[in-house]
Amino acid sequence: MNRYPLWVYVTVAVAVVLGLLYTLPNFFGEAPAVQVSSAKATVRLDSDTLGRAEAALRRSKIEYTGTQFDTNTIRIRFADTDTQLKARDVVDAELNPAKDDPSYTVALNLVSRSPAWLTAIRALPMYLGLDLRGGVHFLFQVDMRGALTKRLDSYVGDIRSQLRDKRIRHAGITREGQTVLIRFRDTETRDKARRLILDNLPDLAVTETGSETEPRLNVAIRPEAEKRIQETAIKQNITTLHNRVNELGVAEPVIQQQGADRIVVQLPGVQDTAQAKKILGRTATLEIRMVDEENMNPTALTAAQGGQVPFGDEFYIERNGAPLLVKKQVVLTGERLTDAQPGFDPQTNEPAVHLTLDSTGARIFRDVTRENVGKRMAILLIERGKGEVVTAPVIRTEIGGGRVQISGRMSTQEANEVALLLRSGALAAPMEIVEERTVGPSLGAENIEKGFKSTMWGFIAIIVFIIAYYQVFGVFSALALSANLLLLIALLSMLQATLTLPGIAAIALTLGMAIDANVLINERIREELRAGQTPQAAISTGYDRAFGTIIDSNVTTLIAGLALLIFGSGPVRGFAVVHCLGILTSIFSAIVISRAMVNLSYGSRRKLETVAIGNTEWK
Repeated sequence: MNRYPLWVYVTVAVAVVLGLLYTLPNFFGEAPAVQVSSAKATVRLDSDTLGRAEAALRRSKIEYTGTQFDTNTIRIRFADTDTQLKARDVVDAELNPAKDDPSYTVALNLVSRSPAWLTAIRALPMYLGLDLRGGVHFLFQVDMRGALTKRLDSYVGDIRSQLRDKRIRHAGITREGQTVLIRFRDTETRDKARRLILDNLPDLAVTETGSETEPRLNVAIRPEAEKRIQETAIKQNITTLHNRVNELGVAEPVIQQQGADRIVVQLPGVQDTAQAKKILGRTATLEIRMVDEENMNPTALTAAQGGQVPFGDEFYIERNGAPLLVKKQVVLTGERLTDAQPGFDPQTNEPAVHLTLDSTGARIFRDVTRENVGKRMAILLIERGKGEVVTAPVIRTEIGGGRVQISGRMSTQEANEVALLLRSGALAAPMEIVEERTVGPSLGAENIEKGFKSTMWGFIAIIVFIIAYYQVFGVFSALALSANLLLLIALLSMLQATLTLPGIAAIALTLGMAIDANVLINERIREELRAGQTPQAAISTGYDRAFGTIIDSNVTTLIAGLALLIFGSGPVRGFAVVHCLGILTSIFSAIVISRAMVNLSYGSRRKLETVAIGNTEWK
């Protein structure tokens, strides 16, 4: 009657063991570290980079406790923050000999002290939010008018191209604020221009103004198009900020829109606030230039590497390490690029990047490619006044229609990286920091201590009460509650969720709500005993009848938690994640784990006469 099949006991044992393993990393704490990441698209991290950093530390007699290396970052761990600060300067001097043109970003960070065997099974600690770990909070104001002005300037070029292609003469095109004013010499020409603009540029609203002798057209962006442009600008800026935050190595950054024109950036664990501000606030632009084929010979390249660059050229190093001479004259800028997506060449099935240009960019690109078939064209990312070649493909044929394909000599990952750089290497709209807040590690540690103590004392109070009131069954309930807490922490760690102060509050609330299920079960058993049931029958009936009530109450609470998770943001969302996971672990621990312990204790007794489930033993 009160026996589980063997597989249930095995399931419970495996769940508890896994819960213990994936909870353990949270008790090792964090160690100060120096993190190295690439500051340029053409620079890749490899084992040689790590070797250079380690050799520099050994020369300076700076001891480190461990290293971590992956495709994007190198992290070197130290025993204390003083050593960390010294090491940062040493590693930065070694990897960035040219201070005005750094190839690597060297930043301060915190990494887990978990042993390697736990990391090998992907047992990682929970991420801690800004209020627990310390870090920096930025609030960016996006200049929406700047985004609209930038797009309107692009439309001015499109209108000029359209009118020139259709041989429609005008007396001048000027932008006045958020409106484009076009002058004509007669109304017939104005009407032709109006129809052309409406047919080819549907996002623009055109109004006829002026007089019969001085006809004009007022062109403005439609309200629905303005909204779309602003939403796109916000999304692109968020994507760009994500890319830049990756250089800082923040484990779980918060980058989200706030209101119509603001972006919140929270970087937990970042110690170097100045470096974070510098990386997030920088600007970048894209340029397309021609390669100087006439000087691409060994003699000229060797001289250029020595500093003797031909007049009108600039010297760069390609992604594959090959030297390159690029003309200073800019063919196109990133303003003419509307999209960049990774894909494949339909003819060769090789990885490629597909670009989309606006009408003016398409016309310029068509003319340039027609005149330079067989020559190379370089795409550069200009940042902090320094340029780097993202790719330099050969022009195979004239390219018209505004759709450009870059392919050859790149992997799928490289195609994704190039598309990302071209699409979001620059901000779509200017931004400025309107709020900056720093939370020190000491304050974060204090918050953790207070949150831990409040949860611990609440847990102890519940345990003492439940054992005093229900005796042996209270012990089962206490053990089930402990397993619930263990599984909840393990789930948060496995999902790499971010724990914040509201999350700690949700853990405390989960413990209080979880014991309610055990109270329901114990009271049901006591009712059956009062009604004259045998102890074995009372245990079985009590669990069966409490099951429906427990499910109903937890499902209704879960619905409220899901609503908070879906519609909430920030601290509310953090609370909801822990709350929803806590409900699931509560159901499992109260119904399955507690009954497994009861069955092991009482299920094998054929003549069970008494059970300790209250102030007296029930028969």
